[in-house]
Amino acid sequence: MIHQPGAFVFAAAASTRRVLLSGLSPSNPLPPLTVRLLHGRLLRLDLIADLSHFLLRALSSSGLHLHALSLHSLFPDPSHLTLPFALKSASRLPNPLPVGEQLHARSLKLPSHSNPHVLTSLLNLYAKCGLLDHARRVFDEMPCPSTVSWTALIAAYMNAGRDREAVATAWDAFASGMRPDSFTVVRVLTACARVVDLDTGEAVWRAAEREGITSSVFVATAAVDLYLKCGEMAKAREVFDKMPEKDAVAWGAMVGGYASNGHPQEALELFFAMQVQGVRPDCYTVAGALSACTRLGALDLGRQAVRVVDEDEFLDNPILGTALINMYAKCGSTGEAWVVFQQMRKKDIIVWNTMVSGLGMTGHGKTAFALVGQMEKSGMKLNDNTFIGILCSCAHTGLVKDGRRYFHNMIELYHIIPRIEHYGCMVDLLSRAGLLQEAHQLINDMPMQANAVVWGALLGGCKIHREAELAEHVLKQLILLEPRNSGNYVMLSNIYSNSDRWEDAAKLRLDMKTKGVEKVHAYSWVEFGGKVHEFCVGDKSHPLMGQIYKKLDELGMEMKNMGYKPTTDVVMFDVEDEEKEQTLVHHSEKLAIAFCLLSTQPGEAIRVTKNLRVCTDCHTAIKLISRITHREIIVRDNNRFHCFRDGCCSCNDYW
Repeated sequence: MIHQPGAFVFAAAASTRRVLLSGLSPSNPLPPLTVRLLHGRLLRLDLIADLSHFLLRALSSSGLHLHALSLHSLFPDPSHLTLPFALKSASRLPNPLPVGEQLHARSLKLPSHSNPHVLTSLLNLYAKCGLLDHARRVFDEMPCPSTVSWTALIAAYMNAGRDREAVATAWDAFASGMRPDSFTVVRVLTACARVVDLDTGEAVWRAAEREGITSSVFVATAAVDLYLKCGEMAKAREVFDKMPEKDAVAWGAMVGGYASNGHPQEALELFFAMQVQGVRPDCYTVAGALSACTRLGALDLGRQAVRVVDEDEFLDNPILGTALINMYAKCGSTGEAWVVFQQMRKKDIIVWNTMVSGLGMTGHGKTAFALVGQMEKSGMKLNDNTFIGILCSCAHTGLVKDGRRYFHNMIELYHIIPRIEHYGCMVDLLSRAGLLQEAHQLINDMPMQANAVVWGALLGGCKIHREAELAEHVLKQLILLEPRNSGNYVMLSNIYSNSDRWEDAAKLRLDMKTKGVEKVHAYSWVEFGGKVHEFCVGDKSHPLMGQIYKKLDELGMEMKNMGYKPTTDVVMFDVEDEEKEQTLVHHSEKLAIAFCLLSTQPGEAIRVTKNLRVCTDCHTAIKLISRITHREIIVRDNNRFHCFRDGCCSCNDYW
């Protein structure tokens, strides 16, 4: 039997430490001495404060928070050494506020209340309870807040979603002379990334350089993320390249940043480079690589990326599953997307919505409707994004009645308030169908101001149905919203050209030149031999360009024998028909298709991705090329999918 309290606690602490290090479990419980201590069978705990403090810390750090609080309640005089651990344990409880307030009240009677460690622990507790005002008042009681205290307050604002206040607090901290540590820098850089505050972020990065902590992988990765979120790709890459060590998170940030900032080829180069370096990508990195493949229409490279991860990870991870379904669908392989969807064991609402959208964009509108029915039967609640997918399906297939019905039901039956995206889908649907006045009226009746996407949908309908007068009105709205977007000018110019209004088209071109608006060049991409090949009108840098032009000439002769006449009215310049025809022959998608015909096996499907909308002439020509060559040709432009087979297109000439 142990008679001395000190010996009792020492023995309890030692045996408890052994249990905690080996792992607490039913077969490895707390020692009897510790249990007796926690039940209050020891007196004069004040005589052995250091040992009891160790035991309190061990219990709190091991997640035994109720035990830690029970032990702390036995202390006659809590100190600045014990209160922080008790407050930490209280903050981990399901309902931390009652215990936290008791500890706060108890601390007010003690000299240790003003201790910064105690106040910082109180700040964290109130922040965990969502009481930011209480947390701020506790912080304001500190005469000289430490770096840890400033960081705790910044983190409290961030965790509450108040990132701008977090950034403002960081400015106050630096103004007070605080010297940041790596935890502070990571927090503030993350907050700056969230609100896209490059100036503050760069000031913090310079402070980190002065403190000599930029070599930390966590600090450098946070800086990379900041620059990526702000679109500063060169600066992000510079920080990344200078990192002495790069973990999977750092590589993933750079891959995802390239993909989301419109640099898909760089994203894929980095993705495969990290594997050469022996770094295994995590699920977010693989999702970023798949996003890059999606943008390029690089189906085979996407399949390579998939092989990096076990199949079970895709089937059990909604993030990976969604990325893979999206990649397959947007690369025109809807069947593979469907197989992945069917096999997935964990399907959240995002997975369902991605499959609905994938079916809709590839012309399988009725199948998308059926899938929505399955969603409801499975107990999945439709949300606003589900209806965006449905309405887009209607727009791509011309199902006006269905679109109106779903839009009405969304509001009346599902009580979902339409967002501007829903109105945009409806305007697109009505405009494509030639219901231009109804579409225009819907824009006027919207409860919010129409954006460029909505007006652009109406302008697209004006082009299809050659409604020049309304198009001029729409363009005026678009110029106010997007004065530097050349696509709007080009579309109106095409409308003028279609109506033989060459003088108006010339004035428009002059207006573009005066304002310094340059036409966006059309590019097309195809994947072959593990590389992405890019084509542009007038670019003769490709090593096979001579053979490509020869192939196009051969196809042109065959098409003319089949009755093909170039649709020269899509050319925006008032030139001779022969010159217009020559301009049309070398559109980027035709160059890409000719390259594939030269490079791939007979009967192999051709997949082309284009950054702009396919013109009417190319659409007609590709239908004929698919018949001549007996090839399936899948073209994804910035508007929709076109699957050409034996002289027909999946869009049924509705785009």
